[in-house]
Amino acid sequence: MKAIIVDDEHLAREIIKNYVSDKDDIEVIAECSNGFDAVKEITEKKPDLVFLDIQMPKLNGFEMLELLDEQPAIIFTTAFDNYAIKAFEVNAVDYLLKPFSEERFNEALNKVVERIQQKNFNKEDVDKLIEDQQPEKLERIVVKDGSKISIIPVETLKWLEAQDDYVRIHSEGGRFMKKKTMKFFEDHLDPNMFIRIHRSSIININSIKQMELYEKDSYRVILKDDIKLPVSKTGLQRLKEIL
Repeated sequence: MKAIIVDDEHLAREIIKNYVSDKDDIEVIAECSNGFDAVKEITEKKPDLVFLDIQMPKLNGFEMLELLDEQPAIIFTTAFDNYAIKAFEVNAVDYLLKPFSEERFNEALNKVVERIQQKNFNKEDVDKLIEDQQPEKLERIVVKDGSKISIIPVETLKWLEAQDDYVRIHSEGGRFMKKKTMKFFEDHLDPNMFIRIHRSSIININSIKQMELYEKDSYRVILKDDIKLPVSKTGLQRLKEIL
């Protein structure tokens, strides 16, 4: 089995390498100190298993996982408190609570190895965990285009557009695609700043230039860059309430 260690602390990476060193069936093929390098290494080397720290600068463990097209088996290493750990247990994802002993490490490793051998590793478990760990209000959105990773502050968003299983993000820094639902963004963006004016669009109210009646009882908003978007009856009510 090929494994990659992702942790910003050198000592934490050394401990895992030490615990793995006497195991003939696991080879550590790379170690990364940040999420950006980890996305590249995991994408290129396709490990069977990743030991992943959650609390890292620039890109945390959950944001990193969102950017992977194919997910390996994951053992999270975390300093989260026991309350947060419940989410891991509910979603049947293996974790190690720092600081952890070699005995606890072996226990988690054996469980994951067994699941890999039985092909019982469920990607939906990790997806559900990522979803549950999203902050109540987003402050930034992480997207990947090829090998390029971009971090988009939410205050730079102009509007969002539904695109099948994706959402197209229009921001001051350009346009990006994110595999999320409009409902996700509706739930996690500040409702005092972002309004879903139509089933296919969410706008930043600071981007509005004007509203106009263009057919009987039908309105549309014109954004500052002259984009024209239809407004549903429900969206019109929301706009009236907020404006």
